[in-house]
Amino acid sequence: MIEFLFPILSVNEIRDKEKDISEIMRSLSGILYSYECGPIDKDLTVYRFGKKVTEIYDMLIADANAIYAGDPAARSLEEVIVCYPGFYSILVFRIAHELDKLALPVVPRMLTEYSHSKTGIDIHPKARIGESFCIDHGTGIVIGETTIIGNSVKIYQGVTLGALSVDKKDAGEKRHPTIEDNVVIYSGSTILGGETSIGHDSVIGGNVWLTHSVYPHSIVVNRSEVHLKNNNSDNKGIIDFVI
Repeated sequence: MIEFLFPILSVNEIRDKEKDISEIMRSLSGILYSYECGPIDKDLTVYRFGKKVTEIYDMLIADANAIYAGDPAARSLEEVIVCYPGFYSILVFRIAHELDKLALPVVPRMLTEYSHSKTGIDIHPKARIGESFCIDHGTGIVIGETTIIGNSVKIYQGVTLGALSVDKKDAGEKRHPTIEDNVVIYSGSTILGGETSIGHDSVIGGNVWLTHSVYPHSIVVNRSEVHLKNNNSDNKGIIDFVI
């Protein structure tokens, strides 16, 4: 399915869009009829997904452009599409998310967990992610089930958008944060909680821990200090770190 959306991932050739969509629908139909999906209309699910393929493709092109624009090391859009694990994880997520919206069980999570195993980026298929999403480097990113991400958001490696501890009975509640438009979150930061909202046009610095909201246009930094004791002092060999 991925190769049909982006044939450059398999072979460079001119593709017929209508034919490709038909092949995608045929592939999805084969998947659905190969295992028990519960009480869903499989043919209707395939048809509805097929109607969304062009929209998914357009969103992915916007994502690829956001990654290309945001990374000076990227030499071309094709390089982003073929080589970047961040783009791959977004691609799989967008497909899985549409399938999840069609109430298809198991398959959406199978797709995102496969992507997780390949990239180290864990995005739940129920998360809601806006347009022009940029993941830079990406390894170790976690985006939880009820996370909401706006447009033109950029996230670096090691970021967690997670939940505060809740009882199982509260699993249906919003447990993960909301990230508004044009936010940048640098590596190692952790943002937790369903009531936590990061206002638009904010910058979250590296290794920040947040469980409360911040206003739009905020800059949040973690001021870490390192203290080294003289190795010739009475405390020889002891090093104090404040991080």
